[in-house]
Amino acid sequence: MSDIKRYGVEGGKGTGGQHLPFARAAGADGWLFVSGQVPMVKGEIVEGGIVTQSHQAINNMLAILAEAGYGPEHVVRCGVWLDDPRDFMSFNRVFMEYFGANPPARACVVSSMVVDCKVEVDCVAYKKP
Repeated sequence: MSDIKRYGVEGGKGTGGQHLPFARAAGADGWLFVSGQVPMVKGEIVEGGIVTQSHQAINNMLAILAEAGYGPEHVVRCGVWLDDPRDFMSFNRVFMEYFGANPPARACVVSSMVVDCKVEVDCVAYKKP
């Protein structure tokens, strides 16, 4: 028996409803690794600019944290992918709304996205078991 707990092992639904072959998150020994989240609701990317899409991607990530019993205060590191480097400051303002008091470590890169969106976020969280 594995000591790894997987959340959403059935995978998620991508754009157009296709099955995604990975867990939303996996955790062990107090650590939780949340898969990258894009600004998607019910298999469709939300319309709007970087601010709207950033809120949705972060809220998707926070929902997975909550499902596993974690909160934003448990996040120790975030990874961020932006489609356009000009969105960096706008993303930072949104990010501060969620993590301003206790910001995690973070990496941010510019990258093409696999789906037609402006941002993707993931995180690693820790809570003493």
